[in-house]
Amino acid sequence: MKVYYIFKIKKEFVNLYEDTPSVLYSILKTIYYLDKDSVEYGYNLFNQLIQTIDKISLDRDIFIKMHQDFPYSKKDDIHIINNLYKDEVSRLRINNFYMKLELEQNTSSFYEYLNKKEQNLFACNFKMTDFFFLKDYIKNKT
Repeated sequence: MKVYYIFKIKKEFVNLYEDTPSVLYSILKTIYYLDKDSVEYGYNLFNQLIQTIDKISLDRDIFIKMHQDFPYSKKDDIHIINNLYKDEVSRLRINNFYMKLELEQNTSSFYEYLNKKEQNLFACNFKMTDFFFLKDYIKNKT
């Protein structure tokens, strides 16, 4: 299973790291693996980079849109796509500072919708060293 954390990056940092996403990934990975003694430093750095997500609005919008278009369900705070025809199982949980996407395959139907709904999204898989701006991923896929 692949796990991606999706962050909404502040515009000024998107402009700064658009051509070098590996640097942005390295910063986020450093924050992710910080020890407990450095939590305050990591929190301050994180708040400088990350823009908050309107969790309530995005949750509602995804539920309304996906419920009409896909083999979709929602259990508690988790949006689930279980599309047997595309061999896709994706689970998305939205928080105020990030989204957590769990995949059984290489891509997710959530990507396109999130890219249309939100700007400046950056996805990271810290365990497999995979990262991308969502808009670039969608552009390269088409």
